[in-house]
Amino acid sequence: MNDTTQKLTNCFRTVFPDLPDSKIVEATQSNTKDWDSVAAITLVNVIEEEFGIEMDLDKIADLDSFEKIVAYLKAEHAVA
Repeated sequence: MNDTTQKLTNCFRTVFPDLPDSKIVEATQSNTKDWDSVAAITLVNVIEEEFGIEMDLDKIADLDSFEKIVAYLKAEHAVA
């Protein structure tokens, strides 16, 4: 697991403590029961703090899975 994936996994653990570790990398808004609009904003805040970035609010609605968030972080914020 690379540094980005590990940090993002920790963010998901913070926001979704009941989500098993084995399911985090597969998490999507549609398959994660507690991923509602409040959790989405909380997740963004936790990610911004963890990575020391400011996320583009116009793109947040499209970031509805762990996989998409990793891709966004790598493309938009050049994290490894």
